[in-house]
Amino acid sequence: MALKVVGAGLGRTGTLSLKNALEKLGFGPCYHMFEVIERPDHIQMWHRLAFGGSIDWDVLFRDFQSTVDWPAAHYWRELAGHYPDAKVLLSLRDPESWYKSVTDTIYQGMKMQLRESAPPARRTQGEMVRKLVLEDTFSGRFEDKAHAIEVYNRHNDAVRRTIPPDRLLVFDAKQGWEPLCRFLGVPIPPEPFPHLNDTATMQAMMKQMRESGRV
Repeated sequence: MALKVVGAGLGRTGTLSLKNALEKLGFGPCYHMFEVIERPDHIQMWHRLAFGGSIDWDVLFRDFQSTVDWPAAHYWRELAGHYPDAKVLLSLRDPESWYKSVTDTIYQGMKMQLRESAPPARRTQGEMVRKLVLEDTFSGRFEDKAHAIEVYNRHNDAVRRTIPPDRLLVFDAKQGWEPLCRFLGVPIPPEPFPHLNDTATMQAMMKQMRESGRV
């Protein structure tokens, strides 16, 4: 199946909540970094792409209708071009809040030295993420807060400039169902908008992974 929704927002902009919301609205399964972690063959495909190889988007996303989060968000231009009928979602949040959230959660995992006993797929995934996010996106300078926020703002501005307004929704999860459902042309569900994967939850998840020996 072809993607119907391309998520262009960087990680920690409510992407897990958005994944859950899209699936409730009938645009699932929705691709997210969590999907990569569970699929060693996908880890290999992303790793090959990150280090200069090619990828077949239709093979990668054949079981999905939408995508959010890294690593796919890094390739939003390519995906928007490859799936010209897909709508584009730019999830965002306040830059200061975004930087603190990344710093307190996934950045800690990205810079972590993996144990020698870590599964090979996990090591490959770690290499891929560090290449795409820390090196290619933030030029190895994520700890320079001003630089990281500048990159974040520049990314969001590029999406706004590139994608036609009738194809793009700039979305903050705090807005809830209404703008998302209007954009996608579907009814508002009779339940609260999902709010998942806050900082405390993410930190607990990372701690559990370390204690289980997965990293």
